[in-house]
Amino acid sequence: MKLKDLIKYLEASHCLFVREGGSHTIYKHSLSGKMTSVPRHREIKKNLAKKICDDLGIERPKNLE
Repeated sequence: MKLKDLIKYLEASHCLFVREGGSHTIYKHSLSGKMTSVPRHREIKKNLAKKICDDLGIERPKNLE
């Protein structure tokens, strides 16, 4: 999955940008308050994208199922 597609999905799922880290970006789900880091790579592997969604407590995108 492309990073920009994952970011669009997270933002559409009520996740907010918190801050930039060294090589990661931190996102927070505005409803549950859960946080996770997203690496800044061009391609995000499917298993990592699933884990990011699970960490934030949001539904996984349909193309990852």
